[in-house]
Amino acid sequence: MPIFRLGAERIFPPVELAEPGAPLAVGGDLSVERLLLAYESGIFPWFSEGDPILWWAPDPRFVLFPDKLKVSKSMQRVVKSGRFRITYDRAFRSVIAKCRIAKRKGQGGTWITAGMREAYCRLHEAGYAHSVEAWSGDALAGGLYGVSLGRCFFGESMFADVSNASKAALVDLVAMLDRRDFALIDCQVHSPHLAGLGAEYIPRARFSGLLAEALRADTIRGNWGERIG
Repeated sequence: MPIFRLGAERIFPPVELAEPGAPLAVGGDLSVERLLLAYESGIFPWFSEGDPILWWAPDPRFVLFPDKLKVSKSMQRVVKSGRFRITYDRAFRSVIAKCRIAKRKGQGGTWITAGMREAYCRLHEAGYAHSVEAWSGDALAGGLYGVSLGRCFFGESMFADVSNASKAALVDLVAMLDRRDFALIDCQVHSPHLAGLGAEYIPRARFSGLLAEALRADTIRGNWGERIG
Protein backbone atom coordinates (compact mmCIF):
# COMPACT_ATOMS: atom_id res chain seq x y z
CA MET A 1 0.00 0.00 0.00
CA PRO A 2 1.25 3.55 -0.66
CA ILE A 3 2.03 6.24 1.90
CA PHE A 4 -0.60 8.92 1.38
CA ARG A 5 0.52 12.45 0.53
CA LEU A 6 -1.51 15.15 2.25
CA GLY A 7 -2.45 18.43 0.61
CA ALA A 8 -4.03 21.63 1.87
CA GLU A 9 -7.36 19.94 2.65
CA ARG A 10 -7.46 18.78 6.27
CA ILE A 11 -8.28 15.11 5.87
CA PHE A 12 -6.53 11.84 6.76
CA PRO A 13 -6.88 8.40 5.20
CA PRO A 14 -8.35 5.61 7.38
CA VAL A 15 -5.82 4.29 9.89
CA GLU A 16 -6.43 0.74 8.65
CA LEU A 17 -4.50 1.62 5.49
CA ALA A 18 -1.21 2.12 7.36
CA GLU A 19 1.38 -0.52 6.55
CA PRO A 20 3.19 -2.20 9.47
CA GLY A 21 6.23 -0.18 10.51
CA ALA A 22 5.50 2.62 8.03
CA PRO A 23 3.85 6.03 8.32
CA LEU A 24 0.27 6.41 7.18
CA ALA A 25 0.77 9.74 5.46
CA VAL A 26 3.31 12.45 4.65
CA GLY A 27 2.97 16.21 4.30
CA GLY A 28 0.30 18.60 5.40
CA ASP A 29 0.95 21.06 8.20
CA LEU A 30 1.07 21.31 12.00
CA SER A 31 -1.84 23.67 12.45
CA VAL A 32 -3.99 23.36 15.55
CA GLU A 33 -6.91 22.19 13.42
CA ARG A 34 -4.96 19.44 11.67
CA LEU A 35 -3.31 18.23 14.86
CA LEU A 36 -6.67 17.97 16.61
CA LEU A 37 -8.12 16.04 13.68
CA ALA A 38 -5.11 13.73 13.75
CA TYR A 39 -5.47 12.91 17.45
CA GLU A 40 -9.22 12.44 17.09
CA SER A 41 -8.46 9.94 14.31
CA GLY A 42 -5.83 8.01 16.28
CA ILE A 43 -2.94 9.53 14.30
CA PHE A 44 0.13 11.44 15.52
CA PRO A 45 3.09 13.25 13.88
CA TRP A 46 6.61 11.88 14.35
CA PHE A 47 9.61 12.85 12.24
CA SER A 48 13.14 14.21 12.50
CA GLU A 49 14.63 17.61 11.67
CA GLY A 50 14.94 18.00 7.91
CA ASP A 51 12.36 15.31 7.13
CA PRO A 52 8.85 15.95 5.81
CA ILE A 53 5.99 15.72 8.30
CA LEU A 54 5.19 12.04 8.85
CA TRP A 55 1.91 10.82 10.35
CA TRP A 56 1.64 7.47 12.15
CA ALA A 57 -1.10 5.09 13.30
CA PRO A 58 0.78 1.99 14.54
CA ASP A 59 -0.73 -1.42 15.14
CA PRO A 60 -0.57 -2.50 17.90
CA ARG A 61 -0.82 0.68 19.99
CA PHE A 62 1.04 1.18 23.27
CA VAL A 63 -1.28 2.52 25.99
CA LEU A 64 -1.53 2.90 29.74
CA PHE A 65 -4.88 2.37 31.44
CA PRO A 66 -5.00 4.67 34.49
CA ASP A 67 -6.25 1.92 36.82
CA LYS A 68 -3.37 -0.37 35.77
CA LEU A 69 -0.51 1.94 36.74
CA LYS A 70 2.26 0.05 38.53
CA VAL A 71 4.14 2.05 41.15
CA SER A 72 7.06 0.38 42.90
CA LYS A 73 7.38 0.59 46.66
CA SER A 74 10.43 2.78 46.31
CA MET A 75 8.52 5.15 44.01
CA GLN A 76 5.59 5.19 46.42
CA ARG A 77 7.99 6.37 49.11
CA VAL A 78 9.27 9.12 46.82
CA VAL A 79 5.72 10.32 46.14
CA LYS A 80 4.72 10.24 49.80
CA SER A 81 7.90 12.03 50.88
CA GLY A 82 6.88 15.23 49.14
CA ARG A 83 10.32 15.47 47.56
CA PHE A 84 8.73 16.94 44.45
CA ARG A 85 6.02 19.57 44.19
CA ILE A 86 3.72 18.84 41.23
CA THR A 87 2.02 21.56 39.20
CA TYR A 88 0.03 21.69 35.96
CA ASP A 89 0.43 24.08 33.03
CA ARG A 90 2.76 26.35 34.96
CA ALA A 91 5.80 26.01 32.67
CA PHE A 92 4.71 24.43 29.37
CA ARG A 93 7.41 26.05 27.23
CA SER A 94 10.12 25.10 29.70
CA VAL A 95 8.93 21.48 29.83
CA ILE A 96 8.85 21.05 26.05
CA ALA A 97 12.26 22.74 25.77
CA LYS A 98 13.69 20.32 28.34
CA CYS A 99 12.11 17.35 26.57
CA ARG A 100 13.65 18.53 23.31
CA ILE A 101 17.22 18.35 24.64
CA ALA A 102 16.80 15.30 26.87
CA LYS A 103 19.30 12.54 26.14
CA ARG A 104 17.61 9.25 25.24
CA LYS A 105 19.23 5.87 24.90
CA GLY A 106 19.55 4.82 21.27
CA GLN A 107 18.61 8.26 19.91
CA GLY A 108 21.16 10.62 18.46
CA GLY A 109 18.77 13.50 17.92
CA THR A 110 15.26 14.67 18.71
CA TRP A 111 11.90 14.43 16.99
CA ILE A 112 10.81 17.64 18.75
CA THR A 113 11.84 19.98 15.95
CA ALA A 114 11.51 23.75 16.25
CA GLY A 115 8.30 23.51 14.22
CA MET A 116 6.90 20.78 16.46
CA ARG A 117 7.74 22.79 19.56
CA GLU A 118 5.87 25.84 18.31
CA ALA A 119 2.94 23.72 17.09
CA TYR A 120 2.42 22.22 20.55
CA CYS A 121 2.82 25.61 22.17
CA ARG A 122 -0.05 26.78 19.98
CA LEU A 123 -2.06 23.73 21.08
CA HIS A 124 -1.29 24.69 24.67
CA GLU A 125 -2.41 28.27 24.11
CA ALA A 126 -5.63 26.88 22.60
CA GLY A 127 -6.20 24.86 25.79
CA TYR A 128 -5.58 21.34 24.45
CA ALA A 129 -1.93 20.63 25.29
CA HIS A 130 -0.84 20.41 28.91
CA SER A 131 2.31 20.08 30.96
CA VAL A 132 2.92 18.48 34.32
CA GLU A 133 5.88 19.84 36.27
CA ALA A 134 7.87 18.33 39.12
CA TRP A 135 9.73 20.95 41.14
CA SER A 136 12.60 20.52 43.58
CA GLY A 137 12.51 23.75 45.50
CA ASP A 138 12.28 26.46 42.85
CA ALA A 139 14.01 24.35 40.17
CA LEU A 140 12.18 22.44 37.45
CA ALA A 141 13.38 18.89 38.09
CA GLY A 142 11.28 16.95 35.60
CA GLY A 143 7.99 16.80 33.79
CA LEU A 144 5.97 15.76 30.79
CA TYR A 145 3.52 17.14 28.26
CA GLY A 146 0.76 15.85 26.05
CA VAL A 147 -2.62 16.52 24.49
CA SER A 148 -6.03 15.94 26.07
CA LEU A 149 -9.26 15.35 24.17
CA GLY A 150 -12.42 14.01 25.76
CA ARG A 151 -11.30 11.41 28.28
CA CYS A 152 -8.08 10.45 26.50
CA PHE A 153 -4.63 11.86 27.24
CA PHE A 154 -2.03 11.54 24.48
CA GLY A 155 1.40 11.51 26.09
CA GLU A 156 4.12 13.13 24.00
CA SER A 157 7.40 13.32 25.91
CA MET A 158 8.95 13.53 29.37
CA PHE A 159 12.27 14.51 30.93
CA ALA A 160 14.04 14.29 34.27
CA ASP A 161 16.97 16.40 35.42
CA VAL A 162 16.61 14.80 38.86
CA SER A 163 16.11 11.07 39.37
CA ASN A 164 12.43 10.03 39.66
CA ALA A 165 11.14 13.54 38.88
CA SER A 166 9.37 12.58 35.65
CA LYS A 167 7.94 9.46 37.30
CA ALA A 168 6.55 11.59 40.13
CA ALA A 169 4.88 13.86 37.56
CA LEU A 170 3.42 10.87 35.72
CA VAL A 171 2.12 9.20 38.89
CA ASP A 172 0.34 12.43 39.87
CA LEU A 173 -1.10 12.83 36.36
CA VAL A 174 -2.38 9.25 36.18
CA ALA A 175 -4.04 9.57 39.59
CA MET A 176 -5.72 12.79 38.51
CA LEU A 177 -6.90 11.28 35.22
CA ASP A 178 -8.22 8.21 37.01
CA ARG A 179 -10.28 10.39 39.38
CA ARG A 180 -11.80 12.07 36.34
CA ASP A 181 -12.66 8.78 34.61
CA PHE A 182 -10.19 9.05 31.75
CA ALA A 183 -10.27 5.88 29.69
CA LEU A 184 -6.62 5.67 28.67
CA ILE A 185 -3.29 7.35 28.16
CA ASP A 186 -1.93 6.92 24.64
CA CYS A 187 1.82 6.22 24.86
CA GLN A 188 2.00 5.72 21.08
CA VAL A 189 5.10 3.52 20.82
CA HIS A 190 6.86 1.15 23.20
CA SER A 191 9.41 2.22 25.80
CA PRO A 192 10.82 0.02 28.59
CA HIS A 193 10.31 2.88 31.04
CA LEU A 194 6.55 3.04 30.42
CA ALA A 195 6.23 -0.74 30.18
CA GLY A 196 7.61 -0.94 33.71
CA LEU A 197 4.84 1.40 34.83
CA GLY A 198 2.13 -0.81 33.37
CA ALA A 199 1.77 0.35 29.76
CA GLU A 200 0.78 -2.39 27.32
CA TYR A 201 0.11 -3.11 23.68
CA ILE A 202 -3.46 -3.34 22.42
CA PRO A 203 -4.69 -3.90 18.84
CA ARG A 204 -5.23 -0.72 16.86
CA ALA A 205 -8.89 -1.66 16.31
CA ARG A 206 -9.44 -1.80 20.07
CA PHE A 207 -7.62 1.50 20.52
CA SER A 208 -9.83 3.13 17.90
CA GLY A 209 -12.96 1.90 19.68
CA LEU A 210 -11.78 3.11 23.08
CA LEU A 211 -10.78 6.45 21.60
CA ALA A 212 -14.15 6.95 19.92
CA GLU A 213 -15.90 6.30 23.23
CA ALA A 214 -13.50 8.58 25.15
CA LEU A 215 -14.14 11.42 22.70
CA ARG A 216 -17.83 11.42 23.59
CA ALA A 217 -16.93 13.20 26.84
CA ASP A 218 -16.30 16.93 27.09
CA THR A 219 -12.68 18.05 26.88
CA ILE A 220 -11.25 19.68 30.00
CA ARG A 221 -9.88 22.62 28.07
CA GLY A 222 -7.79 25.49 29.39
CA ASN A 223 -5.17 25.81 32.11
CA TRP A 224 -5.28 22.63 34.17
CA GLY A 225 -3.59 24.39 37.06
CA GLU A 226 -6.78 26.41 37.36
CA ARG A 227 -9.34 23.89 36.08
CA ILE A 228 -8.47 20.79 38.12
CA GLY A 229 -7.45 22.36 41.41
